[in-house]
Amino acid sequence: MSSELDETDVLILDGGLATHLEALGCDLRDELWSARLLLQNPEAILRAHRDFFAAGADVATTASYQASFPALMRRGHVAQEVQALLQLSVELAAQARDEVGGGLVAASVGPYGASLANGAEYTGDYDLDEEGLLAWHRPRWEVLADSQADLLACETIPSFTEARAIARLLEETPNVNAWVSFSCRDGERISDGTPLSACAELFAGNTQVVGVGVNCTAPSHVKSLIGHVTGSPIVVYPNSGETWDAEGRRWLGLADPREFGAAAREWRDAGATLIGGCCRTTPEHIRQIRASLS
Repeated sequence: MSSELDETDVLILDGGLATHLEALGCDLRDELWSARLLLQNPEAILRAHRDFFAAGADVATTASYQASFPALMRRGHVAQEVQALLQLSVELAAQARDEVGGGLVAASVGPYGASLANGAEYTGDYDLDEEGLLAWHRPRWEVLADSQADLLACETIPSFTEARAIARLLEETPNVNAWVSFSCRDGERISDGTPLSACAELFAGNTQVVGVGVNCTAPSHVKSLIGHVTGSPIVVYPNSGETWDAEGRRWLGLADPREFGAAAREWRDAGATLIGGCCRTTPEHIRQIRASLS
């Protein structure tokens, strides 16, 4: 991973995988979200990865965000089948990467809150303590850490307690690289109210960590949040600026890919070295980032 960063000022991440899958006609109205397609339509996931690479992404993030052991086992899958689905998520991204002739695969590690399907990844309102979160994350972590992914993408983390659990998992797997990105409520604090600066301190100087920062956060907060990350490279991939109505299960508002691309230049100038998009960002958003940063 460090060699790729040595060759360029910025690595461009992909955009909202689920958003693009829906644009391709996939129905994701399910607690498994995009992970549902690992079971039903893996070819759609492969196409989505290809489209983001074609738009200029350097990194494909896998469809494992919602693919936790508990969620899949609730559907009747045994542990061996869950492991195979997690490995498939990496294989699909790697296949797309190989077809375009290069890039990186980041295995998505979604937060515990995503498995609750109640918006907790944007609040950090959890019913597990650090030991409970460690136990919840470990099975999927071990599979993805042992996969062919280049790194793990620990993303949309809303809780300082969950961040501590992730730090401990990194200690358990010293050969694994990862970025850690948080969902944030404003320009200073993550979703549970902890200052982002305190979260960044957990990982400062850790050579396994290729980036600390924010994702699935309003673009208007990103420049301020960048200033609260020290001791690590900075990763940012906000959502489109639209807001999620959890009760109505819909997105509200509009966003312009060209404005998003222009904002990406400001984030780079503020110090971000890994830049992409999250929910409601499309291949066109990534294309505009690439054009703006070139």
